[in-house]
Amino acid sequence: MNRVLLAFSGGLDTTYCARYLAVDLGMEVHTVVVDTGGFSAEELARIAERAAQCGVASHATIDATQELYSDVLRWCIAGNVLKNNTYPLSVSAERVVQARRIAQHALEINATHLAHGSTGAGNDQIRFDVVFRIMCPHIPVITPIRDQRLSRDQEIAYLVQHGVEGEWTKAAYSINQGLWGTTIGGRETLTATQGLPDSAWPSESTPADTDVIKLEIGFTSGEPTSLNGIDMDPVELLRSLNTIGASYRLGRDMHVGDTILGIKGRVAFEAPAALLTIQAHHALEKHVLTKWQLQLKDQLSLWYGQLLHEGQFLEPAMRSIEAFLANTQCDVTGTVTLQLRPHSASVLGVAAPLDMMRSSVATYGEENNGWTGQDARGFALLSAMSTAIHRSVRS
Repeated sequence: MNRVLLAFSGGLDTTYCARYLAVDLGMEVHTVVVDTGGFSAEELARIAERAAQCGVASHATIDATQELYSDVLRWCIAGNVLKNNTYPLSVSAERVVQARRIAQHALEINATHLAHGSTGAGNDQIRFDVVFRIMCPHIPVITPIRDQRLSRDQEIAYLVQHGVEGEWTKAAYSINQGLWGTTIGGRETLTATQGLPDSAWPSESTPADTDVIKLEIGFTSGEPTSLNGIDMDPVELLRSLNTIGASYRLGRDMHVGDTILGIKGRVAFEAPAALLTIQAHHALEKHVLTKWQLQLKDQLSLWYGQLLHEGQFLEPAMRSIEAFLANTQCDVTGTVTLQLRPHSASVLGVAAPLDMMRSSVATYGEENNGWTGQDARGFALLSAMSTAIHRSVRS
């Protein structure tokens, strides 16, 4: 019998896929959910229960949260990666890790087929397919939702017909939550003009008169390792920042970008840990890296984010960029103090052992001990030379 491994979330689409694969295609169905920091223990239990209700041969739960940080997020922090200078690629980072673990599990259980419930309109279908084609080129991929273009009502009727009951009422918003942020889609994100109402954001927030607080994030070789002087594992630290930042309504924004298939897409997101960490990390880098390191990093980080967005995490160029980023992070050690108030976070100061802002050499705009006035005149003369020649031959 054909054995199919289905990427399973327990929602309407993947539940339909489970029954369709078993009933209509007569396959032995196995399901797997990969947690990248977005599920509670109760939610994972409900997903496993739904899989059992579908009559699957086996269901696996894989915790890949630490892997998400170690293999992807540490480089997103090192590169200060923000898509279109706005979005921290929360879903992109999760999907490549999830797809990789699903492909590994398919090989472990000797699956003859792979399946996922992505539609034909979004980015996730490409991210899953690309990783599957690289890691399991011999295993066919089945995508019932993409191929059949069914309405929700048709999916619900099919499940009821085959004995799978559930609360299938369409939610007003689709929410994807993970360690690196939460994305929210709804009728407002299908427009170019409307923002989300306060009730649509999944996190609770404190009143607008919340006390202003200071937050100190410590970095060791570019990785976040302490919060307010307490050493923490980076994953634990990011979880804490998500909780603190969300209470101040931080990290909320709208992202408009180009999908992998070439159309414009708009999504709301809430990613306090990602934005606070990147803000602090970038501030620290400006103190300890040279201007050329910073400029090269900006260029390569743009490529890293684009390849990650496109599902090309396994492309060797990603390892090359990571090697460069790793080299730049050797000296990125220190602490950054942020000030948090509702809706905003600002950098108060940076303390770093290798801070290049040295008053013993020069004080910007005031005085210096590193050169003479004549040296500065000569520098200005040489700096102007090329453009002066260009101008003179055309006058």
